[in-house]
Order: sequence, then C-alpha cells, then structure tokens
Amino acid sequence: MIVFLSWFPIKNYFGKKYKNMVFNPEIEAFIKGFVKDLDEKSVAIFAGAGMSKAVGYVNWLELLSDIAEEIGLRVDKEHDLISLAQYHVNHKGSNAGLAKKILQEFSEQAEESDTHKILARMPISTYWTTNYDSMIESSLEKALKVVDTKHAVSQLADSKPKRDAVVYKMHGDVTFPRDAILAKEQYEGYYKTHEAFITALSADLISKTFLFIGFSFTDPNLDYVLSRLRLALPVRDHYCFMKKETKRASDDEELFRYRVRKQELKIADLKRYRIQTLEIDDYDAVPQILKEIERRFRKKTVFISGSAEEYGNWSRQDAQIFIHSLSKQIVKSNFRIVNGFGWGVGSAVINGALEAIYENPRKFSEEQLVIKPFPQFETGGKKLPELWEEYRQRMISLAGIAIFLFGNKVENGVIVNAGGVRREFEIAIEHGLIPIPIAATGYVAKQIFDDIEKDQKKYYGENKLIFEAVKELVSGALSADEIVRKIAAIMQLLNK
Repeated sequence: MIVFLSWFPIKNYFGKKYKNMVFNPEIEAFIKGFVKDLDEKSVAIFAGAGMSKAVGYVNWLELLSDIAEEIGLRVDKEHDLISLAQYHVNHKGSNAGLAKKILQEFSEQAEESDTHKILARMPISTYWTTNYDSMIESSLEKALKVVDTKHAVSQLADSKPKRDAVVYKMHGDVTFPRDAILAKEQYEGYYKTHEAFITALSADLISKTFLFIGFSFTDPNLDYVLSRLRLALPVRDHYCFMKKETKRASDDEELFRYRVRKQELKIADLKRYRIQTLEIDDYDAVPQILKEIERRFRKKTVFISGSAEEYGNWSRQDAQIFIHSLSKQIVKSNFRIVNGFGWGVGSAVINGALEAIYENPRKFSEEQLVIKPFPQFETGGKKLPELWEEYRQRMISLAGIAIFLFGNKVENGVIVNAGGVRREFEIAIEHGLIPIPIAATGYVAKQIFDDIEKDQKKYYGENKLIFEAVKELVSGALSADEIVRKIAAIMQLLNK
C-alpha cells in the first residue's frame, strides 16, 4: 500500500493554498473508515518513539548510547537493547543511571509537532504510549482539553472529573523515572506488576480502532506490546503507518531487494495482530493524512451564525419556524450543530435540534447539539470583546460548514447589520469552513453572499456546483421548506 503524493499548490474551497494529496484506494478507505469511527467515538491512538523523535527527543538507540559505553559496549553493535539496559542495571546494582538518563533526555519540553496538534484537536479520548515524555498531554492541554494521565497501576481506579482524554503511559512517565519500564527483568514481570494496564489495553483493542503512529516496528520493546495485542484477540482491524523502503546511496541492488523483502514479510506478520499497514513515501505524509481526516470529520459539523431583532420580509413567527425546521433537518441528516445562542435565533436552533433528537433518541444524540452561550460578564481580567473573540474562535474551529442567516441588531434605537455575525464569517474563512449564506434572509447574510459572488473561487475553488446551489438561496420566492431542502442537499454534496 503506497500513498501517492502530488505536491502541487491548489486552492481549496476555503481560498487557502495547500499541498493536495492524492490517496490510493487503501489510504482512501482508511480515511473514510476512520472518520466514521471518530464520529462513533471509537478511536484510540498508540504513540511510539517516532512521534517524540520528530520533535527532538531521543529514541532508544540514542537513549542507551552513553549507557552502553559505561559498561564497555557499543550501542550500534547491539540488537537486543532491553538486555543492554539490563546489563547496565546488573553492573551498577540499580536502575538509578537509567532513571537519571530519562530525566535528562525527556524533562525539557519541546514544541509539539503538527501530528500532535492535529490529534489533540480531534475528538479522540484514548491514547496509549510507550513514551516517557509529556508531549501528548501538553498538546491536549493546549487544545483546552482536560487530560487524565495514567502512568501507574494505582491511578487506573480513579477518574479525573470532566476529563476529555485519557493518556495511558504503560512504560512510565518522566516525572517518576525510577518507576519507568526499561530493563529486561521489568518487561519479564510486566504481566504481574502491570496486569491492570494489560486488561485496560485489551478492552480498548476490542472496542476501539487503534492507529499506531511513530512505530518503526523495530523498536526494542515492541515485541512485548505485540504479544499483548495478540493475546487480547481484537475483533476489529487496527492500522499503522510505515515508510516504504527506498534505495539508499550505499545500497547495492541485492541489499535493497533484501530490505524490501524483509519489509514485505514484516507487513504480512503484522496482519496476525489485525494491524493493517498504511505504507507511505515519507513521514511528512502522516500529518497530511491526519489533516484530511480532520477536515472530513469537521464537515459533519455545522456552525449556525445569526442574530435578529427583526426579520425583514419574514414575520417573527415564520422566521422562528424556519430556523427550527432548518436545525431539525440538520440533525436528521446526521450532522452536528454548533451555535452561540445568537439573539433571536439561538432558541429556535436549540428547539429544532432537540425535537429531532427526542423524536428518535435511538438514532440521534444530544451530542449532536453543542451550545456555547457568550459570556455576559468580564472574567479573568479580560474585557467582553476579548472573551467573545475567544468564544467565536473555539466554536467555529469545531465545524467545517457555516450557515449564515439574518444578522442584525438594535444600536441606538436603529436596526443595523450585526458586526458579530460579520466577524464570525471572517473567522469561519480563517478556519477553512465552507460558507452557506442564506441571502433570502437579508442583512449580513445577504452581504456575505454578495462578497462570495464577487470572487467565487476564493470560497469554493473550482466547485461551481456549490456556488450555483448557494445562489439559489437568494430568491425571496422560495418557501422555508424549499430553503431547508436545498441546504440539506448542499451539505450532502459537500460530504461526498
């Protein structure tokens, strides 16, 4: 399986240049399945040394280089690095030297990689890792998520309140280096000392789709992990990224063929553990694939922007019924809604979504409705405009589609266009959302359409079908039901 990369700049729907990737059928199938698993909250990440190596931390070879020299060995001549670590413990009489090395190498905080940042933004609640550093936790915290870290058996029984993600550090944490799993005797006794971790991992392997990132599958401790995977008897497929073998300058033809054949056998062997290999040309492809997963997932979330003191050609009652029907249809189409409870609009959004959910609670969920009411008082030393900007940024970043309707307010007794709705349009474009202004509702929604009409490619790229569909929403002759049906059709078109 190979990911074919085509590095030519094009414009996407959102007017930003990016390097487009053309995926082969296996990668495309993986992306589609993984997005579905994300939607069902059944995804887990297993992070290996490669994820930390990418941001400057050492791998096992580098970690044990000085350790090997202390006992008269050379790490580049050793293949069993776990035994090498054990030799050092035997020679020194304790693991103090190894613990000190971990503290030295992993205490300094590095900058998160694109892979860390993208994963942290996605709704992934389960992380497993054999790494000692805190990169995963810090990435999640910067994404404003509550993290529950488990690096000791005693922590497994307790849950942090309102946690968004659990990070299982099955080989320990840099903050407790003496407890880290390093030497051979620790691995040999792992089933007794850390049986609860094995149980938790086994349960996740059965119920979640794992994506292994940063594993070369030559890491010295991986055999121990794989043995647990197989014993867990997972009932679903899992995935890993692996860089395709390429010919090096020092390779002759025979050596290159040997390495290719060995990789083929390794890929076949991983299937014993239900791990499907996603072969890539370069590790730079990993964040690009993850970014595409994030983009497709976000397109199933709709941000509804609007405020109204009056409703133009609509009566208040008709406008409320329309907004209610639109919100209900969005949920019934299996989309999620994010809304900031805009004046004159928010209540109808909530009522419509909840009606769809409560009419069929087995099919739809309250998680399809995310309400983020704006703060009304200054907090944390921040002025309201600053707080509102932060709220808008957070809300809009969750979505992939933005619907704009009405957009007016009262100012000094006069109805004026709402600057907040206009700002939400600007933020939506910054975050790459696809805008759907309902121009028939007038005010800021009509202004937004006028802007889009002047430069369609900036917002929709070469996809003329989207603009033509949005253009139909200008007509004041359309009934509310017709507008709702057309918007539902546009959202489905965008998610093909």
